[in-house]
Amino acid sequence: MSEHGVGNGEITVTVGDDLVAEVEIHRPPNNFFDQDLIAALAAAIEDLDERDDCRAVVLCSEGKHFCAGANLNSPRPATGGPERHLYDEAVRLFETRTPVVAAIQGAAIGGGLGLALMPDFRVACPEARFAANFARLGFIQGFGLTVTLPRLVGRQRGMEMLYTGRRVKGEEAFRIGLCDDLVPRDDVRTRARALAREIAASAPLAVRSIRETLRGRLAAEIRAATDHEKVEQDRLRQTADFTEGVRAMTERRLPRFTGS
Repeated sequence: MSEHGVGNGEITVTVGDDLVAEVEIHRPPNNFFDQDLIAALAAAIEDLDERDDCRAVVLCSEGKHFCAGANLNSPRPATGGPERHLYDEAVRLFETRTPVVAAIQGAAIGGGLGLALMPDFRVACPEARFAANFARLGFIQGFGLTVTLPRLVGRQRGMEMLYTGRRVKGEEAFRIGLCDDLVPRDDVRTRARALAREIAASAPLAVRSIRETLRGRLAAEIRAATDHEKVEQDRLRQTADFTEGVRAMTERRLPRFTGS
């Protein structure tokens, strides 16, 4: 086992004899992410790209939820160099070359949905929940969701999810193509690993060629989308609606938006 640490072992990487690696997030129960965590995930998968003993990756997390979103209170790290944004690290994830299967055992909400849509495949359970809840916070989506979400569920359904912020449960997610397999909660990681093992059994150069053909422009599209999202997020953070949306979420009540 090798560890890519944000702090002490918040990401672990385990490469098995079956040519499948597990990259696991350890921030239970909600597995909120910040810039450090996304950078560490990107570094972990970039390292796996260079290993001959890894042909597929399972992205998973410890605890109740896959990823319940971003930690909005986390400060940006002091790098000592040119300032980087969380979404610069997210683009790195889309630039990696190894096929990834996500094991989604609970909520993938907000930015957590963005993270869940980076992999090639998603295995979920009936208890899983997916939501792009940004509009209900007076905010705009991130992580390139305007690109990845319509690719899976179609433009109209993607717009519906983004405009309304409503939650999609596991059964509906499977029906509309948001996840690729639906199994009992206790079997999610086992099934994700089985799919990854099937991929790893194929010719690796051929798989990478097919993947590049299918996803070749995806990282560039994500970069363009996140460049726009960064500008709009900075603008919307200054609005009364954003303040009200965050306050309402904290107070567990419906927001009262004014359009200001």
